[in-house]
Amino acid sequence: MPILVITGTGTEVGKTVTTAAVAACALAAGRSVAVLKAAQTGVAPGEPGDAAEVARLAGALTTAELARYPEPLAPGTAARRAGLAPVRPQDVVEAAQKLAAEHDLVLVEGAGGLLVRFDEAGGTLADAAQSLRAPVLVVATAGLGTLNTTELTARELRSRGLELLGVVIGSWPDSPDLASRCNVTDLPEVAGAPLLGALPAGSGALPPAAFRVAARGWLAPRLDGTWEAEAFRGRTGSQV
Repeated sequence: MPILVITGTGTEVGKTVTTAAVAACALAAGRSVAVLKAAQTGVAPGEPGDAAEVARLAGALTTAELARYPEPLAPGTAARRAGLAPVRPQDVVEAAQKLAAEHDLVLVEGAGGLLVRFDEAGGTLADAAQSLRAPVLVVATAGLGTLNTTELTARELRSRGLELLGVVIGSWPDSPDLASRCNVTDLPEVAGAPLLGALPAGSGALPPAAFRVAARGWLAPRLDGTWEAEAFRGRTGSQV
């Protein structure tokens, strides 16, 4: 798995912190890691973006950002409004392949969900993943509504012949409600893929050293961690 595409079921689902946890676990396993942010929106020039946040939390890795647009909008819309060139799926493919030639693992982080448009032609992260023939990790929310968005994302991946590696809950609440607890069982069923982790709410606020130590306990062995879905269900009362 030299290239892994990481997408969310929407915005603000914990995608960047999850990317950082995956990177931290891979680094702890002795692998060289690069993080590619296809399009960064809503960040001014000179400000740290998502790739920089991943490096801050995870440790020594290579970061790359293909384009940056000032307004917090879909990349295609943000590029048009800023009068800047859009990112195209082929740009993502070429950058990821170049990084993969020099690293054990390349994490390609999208913007928002799988079908957020990059350009006026309707190019998306899904198109880049298809060209790369890369597996996709989906970051989902814990609570009510997540089953619908997760299943829609999974269906789109299957329709394109893409491998859904699994689902990670990007922010697990301190006091999960009934829907969240039930979703631990239901998410892998609707996705047709395993649940590969759950990050505690507020994980991104941990000091980097503490984040790196804790990350392995949030992700499954498939992602170089020690987290186990069945044990998590038991601890959280999710066997409902």
